[in-house]
Amino acid sequence: MNKLYTLLLGLCVSYAHAQNTDSVTIRKIYNEALANGKSYEWLRYLTKQIGPRLSGSDGAQKAVDWTKQVMEKEGFDRVFLQDVMVPHWVRGAKEEAYIKNGKQKITVPIAALGGSVATGPKGVEAEVIEVKNFPELRAMSPDQVKGKIVFFNRPMDPTKINTFEAYGGAVDQRANGASEAAKLGAVGAIVRSMTNIHDDLPHVGSMRYATGVPLIPTAAISTNGADQLSNLLAENPKLTFYFKQNCETLPDAKSYNVVGEIKGSEKPDEIIVVGGHLDSWDLAEGAHDDGAGCVQSIEVLRILKALGIKPKRTIRAVMFMNEENGLRGGVQYADLAKKNNEKHIAAVESDNGGFTPRGFGIVGTPAQRAKVEPWKPLLAIYGLHEIGAGGGGADIGPLAQLGTVLFGFKPDSQRYFDYHHTSADRFETVSQRELELGAASMASLVYLLDQHGL
Repeated sequence: MNKLYTLLLGLCVSYAHAQNTDSVTIRKIYNEALANGKSYEWLRYLTKQIGPRLSGSDGAQKAVDWTKQVMEKEGFDRVFLQDVMVPHWVRGAKEEAYIKNGKQKITVPIAALGGSVATGPKGVEAEVIEVKNFPELRAMSPDQVKGKIVFFNRPMDPTKINTFEAYGGAVDQRANGASEAAKLGAVGAIVRSMTNIHDDLPHVGSMRYATGVPLIPTAAISTNGADQLSNLLAENPKLTFYFKQNCETLPDAKSYNVVGEIKGSEKPDEIIVVGGHLDSWDLAEGAHDDGAGCVQSIEVLRILKALGIKPKRTIRAVMFMNEENGLRGGVQYADLAKKNNEKHIAAVESDNGGFTPRGFGIVGTPAQRAKVEPWKPLLAIYGLHEIGAGGGGADIGPLAQLGTVLFGFKPDSQRYFDYHHTSADRFETVSQRELELGAASMASLVYLLDQHGL
């Protein structure tokens, strides 16, 4: 009995010592991020000096070159590029659109959705069919829809506390609306912007065409424009809508994932990834989506190095290319990891904006999530209360096939879709302190993953 008591006491003392060591180190991580952080100034350069970074563009290539230089300057053990072929869609001249109501021509803001075809030089003008969802559209006959423009006007659900849940409930219109409309003979599709706020900015994003269905042009309309169109349609169902867009899909272009790493001191063959996506939509500086995630990921490695923490496992910061309109970078990274027989034990992604940290979503087995439980008190001190089953992230998603446990960084979600995929996603909308707290939160999780494994 005495031997058992002694053993249990020893285990308790050992656990308490480890918890105390972790607590002290995490405090140092936050101190370093908040007192000496570089993420904010890196973000300033990425957004203001480079700007929009859609895959295949000059801006995307400049971002690749710059992030590689940043990580080399920080003295990481290895910095390298991974080739990836990416889609190359260009917007062309600014779109035009108006509602023709009798003799009135009312201009409204639109923007072509990524991947859409052009309207042709004369544009498209037709009567409008307004629908809220696909079942409503499918209930119509081809005669009702043929030759018309389908207007998808389902708002994001304002009652959802998690705005990403509201986004997920509405975004199918943007992704698949054009093909659903084309199946019934429509000549175009207009989609209400994915945001809860009322503004005059079209919120863009990617769409995709179904196989064997005519390709018709599609665009996002601002929420104010959508409300105006809907109200006027209620008064005059015979009004027409005109839009012209000049977009084009060019041949795939060569681009790169940018990778920096600190080699593990004890288990270098076990890899922990932290990353974000380097590309952004062409109308945006891409501050929250996802410049913030990129600079936070580089900052994680910088913090560990600055504090003299020699990780047991190899820590990689990955700037993924082409999340917005293809996910080629994330798929390529996972394919190369599999080909090279790399063992990725965990991956952390930041792609929800640079707002106040709330926690992490975890994609893994119940046993793997259980191993994170003892860390919750250490992280709760810093406002990280939402830690449990949830989403990981688009770019790290393909790593799940390798058995990697995925962690999605969760900042406060309330303001994200105010800026998402618009010209409003600028550097000025990011709080330095919130950005640095996010970097510290990610660095703390990476530290714990490295020290204790999964």
